[in-house]
Amino acid sequence: MGREFIDIFDEWIDSYDASVAGEDPEYRDVFEGYDEILADVANKSFGTVLEFGTGTGNLTAKLVDKGLTVIGIEPNDAMRQLTSDRFPTLKIIDGDLLDFEVDGLSIDTIVSTYVFHHLTDVEKGVALKKYSELLDESGKVIFADTMFITEEAKQAQIVKERSRGFHNVADDLEREYYTTVPVLMDLFIKAGFDVACKQMNDYVWILNATKKMKK
Repeated sequence: MGREFIDIFDEWIDSYDASVAGEDPEYRDVFEGYDEILADVANKSFGTVLEFGTGTGNLTAKLVDKGLTVIGIEPNDAMRQLTSDRFPTLKIIDGDLLDFEVDGLSIDTIVSTYVFHHLTDVEKGVALKKYSELLDESGKVIFADTMFITEEAKQAQIVKERSRGFHNVADDLEREYYTTVPVLMDLFIKAGFDVACKQMNDYVWILNATKKMKK
């Protein structure tokens, strides 16, 4: 359910914000346009927002700045405490992409950035159906994440990163569950969403999905 990667963030918590700011050359391409990516997700959000993987609270901050009500879900203890300290009035809950509680609250938008690849494709499908059941008609799911147009493109990127000596990035691509745009769009459609996608850099795409109205 994605929790197998929690410990990685124990090691990354002190340097994460520096990485997303482009200070780590190895991850610079992954986080190119990071602020724009987060702003795009926040600008598409409305109402009460359920955010998966709050991390250090960077997307949370943009949602709060928009005046939105945010409920954060974060499985990593240190990250969850950091976000709670940064936003003491928000509810930041221990949970993950599949196992979480919202205590009966009505959710309008579900968001995440750099998170959904922690689920296998099968788990992604299960999660999206759960989100569809949680949302009212016209509710939204807006995810920004690393994905590739084809599996061949993913493998080519791994080769490219190893040729540059960027083995940490290549290892990430091989270890975690990065999928393709067509696969993920199909999973959204099967879960009852209309979905559009937009590429933001060589790695990251934003998927903007709206729950279909029942006929």
